[in-house]
Amino acid sequence: MKRTPSPSPLVLSSSEQTVNYSETNHGHAVVAIKHQHKKTLPAVNFIKVAAKKVTGTFRVFFTKKRNDNSVPEGGDGEVRKPSYSTETRSTRSRSSDSYSSTSSVGGQVMAINFTIGEIYKATENLSPANKIGEGGFGTVYKGKLRDGSIVAVKRARKTKSDRSIFLEFKNEILTLSKIEHLNLVRLLGYVEDRNERLMVMEYVGNGNLREHLDGKRGNGLEVAELLDIAIDVAHALTYLHTYTDNPIIHRDIKASNILVTEKLRAKVSDFGFARLAADPSVTHISTQVKGTVGYLDPEYLRTYQLTEKSDVYSFGVLLIEMMTGRYPIEQKKQVKERVTIRWAMQKLKAGDAIFVMDPRLRRSPASTTAVEKVLKLAHRCLAPSRQSRPAMKNCAEVLWGIRKDVRERALSSSAAAAASTSNHSANYPARNAQETRHTSFGIENDENYKFNSA
Repeated sequence: MKRTPSPSPLVLSSSEQTVNYSETNHGHAVVAIKHQHKKTLPAVNFIKVAAKKVTGTFRVFFTKKRNDNSVPEGGDGEVRKPSYSTETRSTRSRSSDSYSSTSSVGGQVMAINFTIGEIYKATENLSPANKIGEGGFGTVYKGKLRDGSIVAVKRARKTKSDRSIFLEFKNEILTLSKIEHLNLVRLLGYVEDRNERLMVMEYVGNGNLREHLDGKRGNGLEVAELLDIAIDVAHALTYLHTYTDNPIIHRDIKASNILVTEKLRAKVSDFGFARLAADPSVTHISTQVKGTVGYLDPEYLRTYQLTEKSDVYSFGVLLIEMMTGRYPIEQKKQVKERVTIRWAMQKLKAGDAIFVMDPRLRRSPASTTAVEKVLKLAHRCLAPSRQSRPAMKNCAEVLWGIRKDVRERALSSSAAAAASTSNHSANYPARNAQETRHTSFGIENDENYKFNSA
């Protein structure tokens, strides 16, 4: 088994790197020209050759600078501060693949350089009135930039003793600078100024999934909407595990880290615990355990060996959380119901899956069948041995099949209800199946419709 050490911080200055690269590259170009001037050339051709060499000087300078702007990444697993580039290149993923991002990059994602003054102005000096969230890392504020765009500003907690906050900040920047996907929250830029550390993120204004499950946001999610969100999360994790240059393990998949858009679609956030595998062939990463109680892979807890299947386990817990509406640990419940996944799996095994269904969810043959199928998928994700758990791509495919079945059942029951009611009431409005499909699900009049991730 190959082992990779835990990351250790190394602080570099982006501005110093740029200056050093520029001076070094320019020096190489000048040396090359001086060396070639030793040749004896005819007077007639001297001007032509000199012009070509000057052109070569700038070509070498700019080409080399673009290559050197990639994120420095040591083979020893050190976390280094990336210098962002405006260049993009495709990863192993294909643009036609729904799991991968069409705008993902192999080196780093384009970002904006912000000043501390800009961020203070955007957030009204980090006013409590603009506070939209808080966690172990620090506080999140809503901000408005000069061009009018709304952003989320993540401010690291100020502490001299807690080194983990510093490492999480560096780690999240490193990870987010390497990825871009429709179902992942996007990093726009960051600022470090003395003891102030700020990340400027894409703003998602409809709260997190846990708030929706608690009824603190929105009007309650239906089974079909929960399936959309689960599929989005599965797509995001599939991208991280399979379609990035090096596999990325999130390590903290939970409902409060799933942001919900206005269209009730999902974006995975909070990459402070994420780990980047140095080599795709590595079977596991040996590292200290990090994550949230209730979502942690028991095999990871026992062996300290982190793999992509640890995210799969957490995703299984998330699926049960979504279908039951309960937290993974319910301290106020009876002892036999306190650990939600254990209680839910016992009910599933006894054939009583309907009894674990969130009481706020609407019951119907389609919804109860879907909940039972989702619980069966969660059971596979929660297998004690990581080898027995499915890959995230397989999870996404299974969920898509369940969602497709819910759609078809909903359409058929809607059509049946319309036909039945029309026999009893002349005033009942006529239903148009094509219009219903387009209004409810965005499906055109084509049997070969395809579900698209957010």
